Amino acid sequence: MTSNPFLISTEHLAREIGHPGLSIVDASWYLPAQKRFAHPEFLAEHVPGAVFFDQDAVVAPSSDLPHTLPSAESFAKAAEALGIRHTDTIVVYDGLGLFSAPRVWWMFRTFGAKDVRILDGGFPAWIAESRPVETGEPVIEPATFEATFDASAVATFDEMRAVVEHGSRQIADARPAARFTAEAPEPRPGVRGGHMPGARSLPASDLSVDGRLKSPEELSRLFAEAGVDVDAPIVTSCGSGVTAATINFALASLHKSDVKLYDGSWTEWGSRPDTPVEGGPASPRT
Repeated sequence: MTSNPFLISTEHLAREIGHPGLSIVDASWYLPAQKRFAHPEFLAEHVPGAVFFDQDAVVAPSSDLPHTLPSAESFAKAAEALGIRHTDTIVVYDGLGLFSAPRVWWMFRTFGAKDVRILDGGFPAWIAESRPVETGEPVIEPATFEATFDASAVATFDEMRAVVEHGSRQIADARPAARFTAEAPEPRPGVRGGHMPGARSLPASDLSVDGRLKSPEELSRLFAEAGVDVDAPIVTSCGSGVTAATINFALASLHKSDVKLYDGSWTEWGSRPDTPVEGGPASPRT
């Protein structure tokens, strides 16, 4: 059994399935280039008792950005429609092991759920151990989710302007390194390549191996090598706010709490004509 309070082992989850107060959430989401489709895969097979959380649907309907957080009321309605209570132990997983699950882990915590965990190794580990699966849409019972929004977990565009201008927080960018340096193009039309001045590159994929979060010692080394001081305030960013949460998850696992996530992320920053952008590697610290 893992000692990380934000992880749950496949063995532990298998023992708890069917017990009251447990909600299991398939948070799979894929980039177009990955050529995988989350909901059809969920219907084909999922952890018994799991519900599907659509990260493209549980968003602010008025936003022109992908994955903008909804209101607390909207999030509560979405959670209730999935039969999830704010008092439940909520176990989140995804189809790659540790890719999109941290975003939903972060969302539930941001809206007031206290006991939210990620399945260690995700669905690939579950399948590799030949554990039982279900198919089709689940039968969902009514639930009440009392959402309370934690504004301290989120950085707005105006806050990011101030961060970039004054250096009040470190910026940890979870995108692949080639997108950070602008050597690779952004996948969304109209979004410039590069990074925010002062940002550090810490690709989300570097934080896990075989779909499992790396050890605290390895995580600490990776943050240090990226030039991120884990004992100082941090804000995370990525393409659209999904993989940035992997950094938040890693920092929580290191018992760090002064961390925000820039919800608009690079899609917002890089698409505006009035924001400063740098290319190349991260600039040296002065």
